[in-house]
Amino acid sequence: MSDLLATIQEKAARYAADTVAQRRHLHAHPELSFEETNTAAFVTRELEKLGLHPQPLAGTGVVALIEGREGGPTVALRADMDALPIQETNEVAYKSTNPGVMHACGHDVHTASLLGAARILTELKNDFTGSVKLMFQPGEERLPGGASLMIKEGVLENPRPASVLGQHVFPRLPAGQIGLRSGQYMASTDELYLTIRGKGGHGAMPESNLDPVLVAAHIIVAAQQIVSRRADPKTPSVLSFGKVIANGATNVIPDSVYLEGTFRTFSEEWRNQAHVLLRQLCEGLAASMGAVCELEIRRGYPYLENDPAVTARTKAAAAQYLGAENVIELDQWMAAEDFAYFSQAAPACFYRLGTASADGRFTSSVHTPTFDIDEAALATGPGLMAWLALQELAVK
Repeated sequence: MSDLLATIQEKAARYAADTVAQRRHLHAHPELSFEETNTAAFVTRELEKLGLHPQPLAGTGVVALIEGREGGPTVALRADMDALPIQETNEVAYKSTNPGVMHACGHDVHTASLLGAARILTELKNDFTGSVKLMFQPGEERLPGGASLMIKEGVLENPRPASVLGQHVFPRLPAGQIGLRSGQYMASTDELYLTIRGKGGHGAMPESNLDPVLVAAHIIVAAQQIVSRRADPKTPSVLSFGKVIANGATNVIPDSVYLEGTFRTFSEEWRNQAHVLLRQLCEGLAASMGAVCELEIRRGYPYLENDPAVTARTKAAAAQYLGAENVIELDQWMAAEDFAYFSQAAPACFYRLGTASADGRFTSSVHTPTFDIDEAALATGPGLMAWLALQELAVK
């Protein structure tokens, strides 16, 4: 086993420059969710160079199978490929060439890492029993989530993986470390869209109007009691409104106010209950003030559950590969990820790849125009993913 570990580490180091080049190409040519046509074509070409036979799935997704010796299980490895509608401000040679589109969440890193892992595993296919399914997924950043579409189109069948592993960048940890958590790790997410209709008019004549701005203010404040007073305190919940449009003026009360928000939690039962309570509160409070509130709830991703057994194996294998001191226990996170669909459908582990540098650079958060990584992480990501996959295949 130690010989195999050393072999994977040596290959990962030898191919690191190629992985960096792949990541830089992807970073310079980002594509939005479900528009990853050129990205999918690039991934397909790279896999074909390895002698694999990639197939399209879910529109712009790509799936390939690395077959080792017959008779073993299958493990699936996932990378998402889409970018975000953000204008990059980094001044680097590989800066985005697509105006207003940027790999600000590290999906270029995920894709390049999985391509690197595929290269290593293809070269080692005579040394393991079973198969590795490579899932290059579109549309993680946009509902309904590419993971749900790939599952509907059979990505977890023929063959069905015994476990699924996913990797995501993490600028709070330095390159060379990973973080993970067993059990509930990331929250569900639902999108809230509210339109409050009243009667606009002159701001100096409120008695002649029905002010939807006032109604919206009451709803924003009152809705917080759903989390603070109706949720079980042991169940993390977040309700946030991030967009409010009241298109009036200093002396003009508008006819309507538009709001957008998010609701997140770790319980499907409470999630469903909260939807009912939100609707009752918004519609009832508006009606009590003489207005009308239309609430649309777009149900998003479920919460992400890391299987305890798979996560324990991932933690142990990562400690072998990186050293136990470089495997960090993480807290729950209220952000959401559509890898959650995989975690609900199969035993899974979603772990975080450190991307910061020791000198404190590359610490910008994901989803910002300055996000970038210490590319030393690309010497870690592919080899670790390959090693984790082989450890899963070795499970009796």
